[in-house]
Amino acid sequence: MSDAAITLLTLGVVVALFVWNRLPVELVAVGSALILYATGVLTLPQALAGFGDPAVVFIAALFIVSESLDSSGVTAWVAQAIVGRSTGGWRRLLVLIMILAAVLTALIGLNGTAAALIPMVVVIALRRALPPSRLLMPLAFAGSAGGLLLLTGSPVNVVISEAAADAGVGPFGFFEFAIVGVPLVIGTVLLILAIGSRVLPDRESDQLPPDLSGLAGTIVRDWGLDRVWHLRVTATSALVGRPRVAPHSDLPASMRIVTVMDGASGTPTSQGAVAPGDRITMLGDQQAIASFAAEASLDVESERTADDVERDLLTKDTGVAEAVIPPRSLLTGETVAPSQVVDGGLVVLGISRGGSDLGGGATRLREGDVVLVEGSWEALDAAARSHDLLIVNSPELVRRQTVPLGRGSVAALVVLGAMVLLLATGIVPAVVAALVAALAMVLLRVVTVQQAYRGISWTTVLLVAGMIPMATAVTTSGAGDLVASVIVDVVGDAGPVVFLAAMFAVTVVFGQLISNTATALIMIPIAVSAAEKLDISARPVLMSLCVAAAVAFLTPVSTPANLMVMGPGGYRFGDYWKLGLPLVILFGVVSIGLVPLVWRF
Repeated sequence: MSDAAITLLTLGVVVALFVWNRLPVELVAVGSALILYATGVLTLPQALAGFGDPAVVFIAALFIVSESLDSSGVTAWVAQAIVGRSTGGWRRLLVLIMILAAVLTALIGLNGTAAALIPMVVVIALRRALPPSRLLMPLAFAGSAGGLLLLTGSPVNVVISEAAADAGVGPFGFFEFAIVGVPLVIGTVLLILAIGSRVLPDRESDQLPPDLSGLAGTIVRDWGLDRVWHLRVTATSALVGRPRVAPHSDLPASMRIVTVMDGASGTPTSQGAVAPGDRITMLGDQQAIASFAAEASLDVESERTADDVERDLLTKDTGVAEAVIPPRSLLTGETVAPSQVVDGGLVVLGISRGGSDLGGGATRLREGDVVLVEGSWEALDAAARSHDLLIVNSPELVRRQTVPLGRGSVAALVVLGAMVLLLATGIVPAVVAALVAALAMVLLRVVTVQQAYRGISWTTVLLVAGMIPMATAVTTSGAGDLVASVIVDVVGDAGPVVFLAAMFAVTVVFGQLISNTATALIMIPIAVSAAEKLDISARPVLMSLCVAAAVAFLTPVSTPANLMVMGPGGYRFGDYWKLGLPLVILFGVVSIGLVPLVWRF
């Protein structure tokens, strides 16, 4: 069997496995590279070349930049600033959401945009008595169009640009994609506005993401944090010298000490003894606090209203969390009191058992007890990963929804601006610009190394790395020439525009069944070979292919974002094509009609 036959047979099996969707796509992609090596179609360096390809490294680095913008609250800030202040009816809100989705996708990719915007859009929809189904599918589809605004919008853009460079027609510029991206975004917005009210379902869902935007207010109400006082310890106070963990053991039930802050370091502590200058935070009514302060020689520094407390509970640096004591926790049996610092820097603000607040006294913890703790986001994240506290709401999710422009946001914006400048000017290769940006995000502590690892979509990275050898085999084995010859023979003398139409149709069909990135990698060598046979430039062919690969509108499995909105939107499989089919026609007009006018054959 010839190398071309082996390659085409392997490609057919890969596509079938992608459609079957029972095996991880990254496993199929990497496995295909190994099969091509085992059959002698590729050498070992060729089979492994994808893992060192600049496009793969570039994509991984962009995921880190995207994670940095999201985790630092930049995306939440942009979303809240634009959509949260929108007024008017459904159409105005819809336009704002679609434009926001398109712009964010251009910078951080579609999956990151969908993950960041879906919870916020659902909350806004429910608050305005709108079904989320009227907003979420347009969000995903507008994001797909926005992926064509900039080089960073999609992994497909990256591999298409690299393919253009390999084909000898030069890579596409950072903003060059906007020539097709801008009309596609505008057309998508206008088309959805025109027909959305008729084709979008009016449906409820039971799979809505949690709304954590009001978490601070809920905690203030449920734990009675609406009467908080800050008291400063004087040199003559009777509390000086007493243990900080329980400086006063006989307080009435209406009062509670929740935090003792060391006057020297300004940090909460339960170690050592109370000293002059320490600040004690208490709960209680005004008369009781005033009486206690006078008796213990404490200066009343400030009174915090419920609104003040709600505003201060979740900040750039610190947060709160409710935690359940799980079975076999090391904290079971420990005696803990409010104001005590536990588990790596978390301050206990309150303890509840069976729904009842246990007050300010020391408590021997049991399984099932609920503890309200406050601390740095790092400490809360560490607690969420431990086995001794079961955090009710993910600190990371809480921070992303409730703390816009959090810690590191300024650095993230500066690094993003620098990366865009480097990519736009071409001073350094694109992969270098992205790597420098990713490293800067870690070095400036916008994200930790662990967050950077978690932020990378390893499925996408391994898929691209595994499919690059397949693209190489299609080119070197002659399989691409065979398929290209068939397409050219079918097209005949109809001309290059008809050829683009044929390539568009094949790409769109594949793109509804398998990943658009995998589709692009399969079609690239075929498209380049066909362009050579037709004696036309590969540049318009590749850009047309890039537009076609972005057509992910007919099924929920065509892109992860479509699946992400399916549950919260209450969509069914057959809902997608009703809005998607007109968008396919729009993208076809741009791919077949506009592209040849800009990039000449």
